[in-house]
Amino acid sequence: MLIAGFPAGAWGTNCYLVAPAAGEECVIIDPGHQAAQGVEDALKKHRLKPVAVVLTHGHIDHVASVVPVCGAHGVPAWIHPEDRYMMSDPEKALGRSLGMPLMGELTVGEPDDVKELTDGARLELAGLEFSVAHAPGHTKGSVTFRMPETAEIPSVFFSGDLLFAGSIGRTDLPGGSMEDILDSLARVCLPLEDSTVVLSGHGPQTTIGQERATNPYLRQVAAGLGANVDAPRRGM
Repeated sequence: MLIAGFPAGAWGTNCYLVAPAAGEECVIIDPGHQAAQGVEDALKKHRLKPVAVVLTHGHIDHVASVVPVCGAHGVPAWIHPEDRYMMSDPEKALGRSLGMPLMGELTVGEPDDVKELTDGARLELAGLEFSVAHAPGHTKGSVTFRMPETAEIPSVFFSGDLLFAGSIGRTDLPGGSMEDILDSLARVCLPLEDSTVVLSGHGPQTTIGQERATNPYLRQVAAGLGANVDAPRRGM
């Protein structure tokens, strides 16, 4: 399997291209702010043909390049219905103005073809299988994508802004909820095998085992102690 990732734009949001191998079809995950050129470079380098864009949530740092990327390749974008409005109204999603200079660089709106994600769905795209889990807390419509373990590779978990190396997503923006994100951590992350590779929306890759042992939020959830943590959180 091929996973090509790169941090894009003002917020360093990780965009991923996932394919069975070089020269085949691929899925693009979270083409955010200023990601379009990086996507094109990765497609050319690995000789990939995109078939879909899938989005972990609707914040502008994860969706700002959806319109140009989908438009250039005639592919649909998948997003949870609770976050769909954010593509057309990013300022409402953040509860504040992004600022005119930055807004001038963004393509706000929906691509021509939008498909909605549901909890428990299994997407079969580009010869790959992605299990969808609704994981609210950072936003109401946050989701994760998990690829099953094979004989060659461990399971891969695209966590969006739910879980990071050493941290979790912030919950102080509209639609955020500490109670919900702790529930999502317990329900979505804790049952995963320690060997599961975590590719998050920001920062380096990690594993569930590493986070179970060291992430203060995941440790507290595993211990059933609730939100007794005052550690930094990440995301827009």
